[in-house]
Amino acid sequence: MATETEIIPEKYRIGEKIHHRSYLVDGELKPWKGNVTEVFSTISSTEEYAHTVLGSIPDLGEAEAMEALEGALNAYDQGKGIWPTMKVRDRIECMEKFVSQMRTKRDEVVKLLMWEIGKSLPDSMKEFDRTVDYIYDTIEDYKQLDRNSAKFQKHEGVYAHIRRGPLGVVLCLGPYNYPLNETFALLIPALIMGNTAIFKPAKHGVLLITPLLEAFRNSFPKGVVNILFGRGRTVAAPIMKTGKVDVLALIGNSRSANALQEQHPKSNRLRLVLGLEAKNPAIILPDAEMDLTVEECLTGTLSFNGQRCTALKIVYVHEEVREKFLAQFASRVDALKFGNPWEEGVKLTPLPEPDKPAYIQELIDDALAKGARIMNEKGGKHFDNFIWPAVLYPVTKEMRVYQEEQFGPVIPVLSFKDIEEPLDDMAESNYGQQVSLFGKDVYALAPLIDTLANLVCRVNLNSSCQRGPDVYPFTGRKDSAQSTLSVHDALRSFSIRTLLAFKDNEINKDTVNQLLDTKLSNFTSTEYIL
Repeated sequence: MATETEIIPEKYRIGEKIHHRSYLVDGELKPWKGNVTEVFSTISSTEEYAHTVLGSIPDLGEAEAMEALEGALNAYDQGKGIWPTMKVRDRIECMEKFVSQMRTKRDEVVKLLMWEIGKSLPDSMKEFDRTVDYIYDTIEDYKQLDRNSAKFQKHEGVYAHIRRGPLGVVLCLGPYNYPLNETFALLIPALIMGNTAIFKPAKHGVLLITPLLEAFRNSFPKGVVNILFGRGRTVAAPIMKTGKVDVLALIGNSRSANALQEQHPKSNRLRLVLGLEAKNPAIILPDAEMDLTVEECLTGTLSFNGQRCTALKIVYVHEEVREKFLAQFASRVDALKFGNPWEEGVKLTPLPEPDKPAYIQELIDDALAKGARIMNEKGGKHFDNFIWPAVLYPVTKEMRVYQEEQFGPVIPVLSFKDIEEPLDDMAESNYGQQVSLFGKDVYALAPLIDTLANLVCRVNLNSSCQRGPDVYPFTGRKDSAQSTLSVHDALRSFSIRTLLAFKDNEINKDTVNQLLDTKLSNFTSTEYIL
């Protein structure tokens, strides 16, 4: 049997297992001697297939969850804490210190992204670099936000100094498919706006957070960032039950979000920042440029094996171009390269969830039993840790693959004659994130764009669905999202407008001038240069 040394390139070998034994609470990396959870990869490091044990993490319980909550509450201190009252420039310095230390961990995090979730090397590097860029962009946008607030307004004889203030304690739960980028797209704006946070990494993509714990501890005042490991029902649910969480920030599925909301005794007080499921469709019109359409649909459906909320999860193609699209698309799907994440040119990689191939097979079997066919030769072929993407046609509403968000490599295709058919389906759908619209005739496109913009939050013209660039709004209608995430919008999602107001008289003007001159108040400030 070949060893890891023989089949894994040296620079990508996992080396010593990571048995992490601490968690971050109240500014302290507390040692853990209790139960642990094994972390493994579906990538095999031997010639005969076997999953690879990467290490283990603490399996924390309710007591540790309460410690983390207490740390966050103490750091916020009813709005009196060092962090929520800190000068903007000082919070920025803390964030710059963190990202500077984070950058030194790039190689470790990238390697763990590949092993833990099977993300290709280029995409793993992109996720790390994009996250660093996101933090720097957030810092710059926060500076501009503060500059815009460095003034007084006057209406009807009342002056107002309007700024944005923190909300309190944030419970942050990220997804496994972008365990660094999308998690930090929640955590970073929450922190920089003056909130304190409790963060639990996703089930897959958890070890890659461990190299960053020291940077979190070194960069922020104690209790500002608290990081727990364990199961959500064990650590997150007890925290929510206390009613002391002010914001639930979660990217995942609506079942988890609903379950956690229901735990909170005063849900009207709970701010929600949620990125949830989507069933983003592609709509291919008769005049679509076919080569471009096929390539964009290929990227949209199968980038990271379709494990993205922004993936194209259903394809509507006009009956006039159905045969041409299916032939080209099926051929391109079968031409994709499958392999380990570090292999050059690889497009399909091992699935991180061991039970995902079986689930995808269930969807395929259900569709076949109800009249669909597999249009590509390799469709449904099984590997030890993968199932080849199946292009299914014709798909009907009775099939599970139509109804469920597959979050994996299977592509349902429907044909239509009347454009009202896909529009009606989208209107009836529980989801409303994005759509990809393929065509060139502006007389057909114009009314479609006007309608689609009211059904989803992003219409991609002759392009696959995606989140970025991160400066653009990222949100959804119905069950797909709550609040908006982007560099600009996230700062507002994790804060609230608050103001100092006073009537126009000599006493007030004299008092406020003294406040500004003495610089005793961090809130009352007209400093513009940061």
